[in-house]
This record gives sequence, structure tokens and C-alpha cells, in this order.
Amino acid sequence: MPIGLIALAVGGFGIGLTEFVIMGLLPEVAADFQVSEATAGWLISGYALAVVVGALLLTAAVTRFQRKPVLAVLLVLFIGGNLISAIAPGYGMMMLGRVIAALAHGAFFGIGAVVAADMVAPTKRAGAIAIMFTGLTAANVLGVPFGTMLGQAAGWRSTFWAITVIGVIALAGILTLIPNTGHGDIVLGTLRSELRAFRSGQVWLSILVTILGYGGMFGAFTYIAFTLTEVSGFAASTVPWLLIVFGVGLFIGNTLGGKAADRNVDRTLVVVLAVLVVVLVAFALTAASQVLTVASIVLMGGFGFAAVPGLQMRVMKYASSAPTLASGANIGAFNVGNALGAWLGGVTITAGLGYTSPIWAGAAITLLGLGVMIIAAARAQRGAAQQIYIGGPVTAEPVTVHS
Repeated sequence: MPIGLIALAVGGFGIGLTEFVIMGLLPEVAADFQVSEATAGWLISGYALAVVVGALLLTAAVTRFQRKPVLAVLLVLFIGGNLISAIAPGYGMMMLGRVIAALAHGAFFGIGAVVAADMVAPTKRAGAIAIMFTGLTAANVLGVPFGTMLGQAAGWRSTFWAITVIGVIALAGILTLIPNTGHGDIVLGTLRSELRAFRSGQVWLSILVTILGYGGMFGAFTYIAFTLTEVSGFAASTVPWLLIVFGVGLFIGNTLGGKAADRNVDRTLVVVLAVLVVVLVAFALTAASQVLTVASIVLMGGFGFAAVPGLQMRVMKYASSAPTLASGANIGAFNVGNALGAWLGGVTITAGLGYTSPIWAGAAITLLGLGVMIIAAARAQRGAAQQIYIGGPVTAEPVTVHS
């Protein structure tokens, strides 16, 4: 394993911690700035929206440059955003810090995924991407619970100071451990060249699968605390530890999903999404049982994140002429999925359908994602068969057919 992947994972850990730890600190932040919890919640929504903007616009702006310096600059942006959050005198400055940090999120994971894939053999690329995303899973397994505890014990600002330090460590790792290889994707130095990758229908299908497949899992996860306490009957004090169990599932799923995707991306995604639908339905039906709920949480995290390396690898595969921008766009798609799942789950709760309704909504969204993935896989298989046919006895050179 190239040691540079560790630097990428540390960066992913810090970024994941920035995104998710605020959920456990909202009461403290709201009280400090004297705003409602709903207003404080915009610190989460604002971050997610800024991730989408950064994933598209910032990635497009930097794809022509060498990737290692770009990753370093993105981490400087990330460090600056968290430093602003740590010292913010008021709510507006806190939001500014969140937005600045979020702008680096999508571009870092998008470019980092390309760098990780380039550091290993073609047959190990999904696994390398999974290692980078291990930092994100570790942020959920360890970072969020302990970051919340730190914030509650020493003040919420202490958590953002800790994240700032993690960013500095990641920056040092990027500068010293990432090789000076990998230039941008621009051929003629124009954005038009980069956007050509989006002519492929498979790129758009892959992005849609990301939105629906990941959105279904996240929609169920967003309101998991209410399900655990109001339906399963767990005490509120046990929720952080149950989230650690969920994070363990993420870690295992991310690792095994990356290895499986290296063997066959489409087959892995179809199987994983199909099983995830079953897991979500089973969770909704058995949420009143604490034992079965724990099992469902592990499986939901495992199969929910088992799809992540494959989803990222697939969009890069079909955007081979410009993988960086497409990779960044797919990171944005993950956050669109987050917003979609959370919104739909909230709608079902507001409609009075109960605290298992977000799980049912998540299952429905994931089922749609599975349908799109099956269509995408079938089109890809037909395209590959047509390429082999055209490149057979009739002509000496294969012809690539984009589906």
C-alpha cells in the first residue's frame, strides 16, 4: 500500500469530522450564539450546499493544475475554514467558516480519488479509493463520538481547534508523502475540454445512482436517533455508542466494497444496492426489537458504504478523459443524496407517518437507485458487446461506443 494513501485518509478523516461532528454540538453552538436549534441547523445545511458548489466549480477551476499542489491548497482552505469556526465571534462568522471549509470538501475527495487511483495498479484502484474513504468512515466511527465528548467537556470550540490541528497534520502528509505525479485533465486548457466527459450517458447514470443509492441510506440515518429512542426504546445516552456500531459497519463495508468493486464494479453495485433495500425494509419492520435494530444498524452502515468506492470508481471509469471534474461532481452527488434523503425523511415524519417512515423512504429511494443501476449495467454490457463485435474480424481497431 502506498504510504501516500494514509495522508489522503487523514485528510478525509478531518473533512468527515468537520461535516458530521456539528450534529452532536448543535445545542452548545445554538446556546453560545443565542440562536434557535433550527437556525443552528443551517450550519449543517449550509455546509452541504457549499460542498456541492465546491465540488463542481472549484474542481473545474483547478483541474488544469498539478494535483499534489492543488490538494495542499485545498487543505489550507480547509484549515482556514475550521480556524474561523473555532474563533468565530458570532453566528455569521461561524457560517462563513463552515462554507469555506466545505468548499474544499468536494474538490479534495474528487481530486484525491483520482490521485489514489493513480498510485496503484489498475486492478487495485477501487481498493485505493476505499482506503482514502476509510478516513471518512473513521470520522464516523471514532471522530464524531469523541469530538462530541470533547466539545461537551471543553466547549464546542475545542473540537474545531482539534480539527484544525488534524488539517495541519494532513497537509504535512500530503506535502511529504504524495508523489509529484499526476497533472490536470485539461487538454487544450479550456473548461470545454473538461466538460466533454459529461457527454457520456453512463457518467450521468452513475451520478444518478450515487444520489439515489447513497441518499436512501442517509435519509434513514439522519433521523436514526429518533428511531432508536422512540421506536426501539433505547435510552438517549446509548445513542452515541450505537452510532459507533453503525460506524463499524461503515468501515467494514467500505473495505470489502472496494475489494469487490476492483473485481467487477457493476455487479458489486447491483448486489450491494439490492441487499441494502432488503436491509432497510427489514429494519423498518423490526425496529421495535432492540437486538434486531442493532443488527440492522450494522448492516445498513455496511452495505450503505460498500457502494461508495464502486460509485466513485464507476463515474471515473466512464469519464476517463476528465476524471477529476467528474469525480468532484460525484462527491457533490453524494451530498445531493444526503439532502434528498434527509428532506424526504423529514416530510414523512411531518406527515405523521412515524419514526420508521424515514427508513421506508430510504428503502424506496434506494430501490429507485437499484433500478437505475440495473439499466446502466445493461447498457454498459451492450456497449461492451458492440465494441467487441466491431473490433473483431471486420476491423483491426476496437471502436468505443458510449451508452
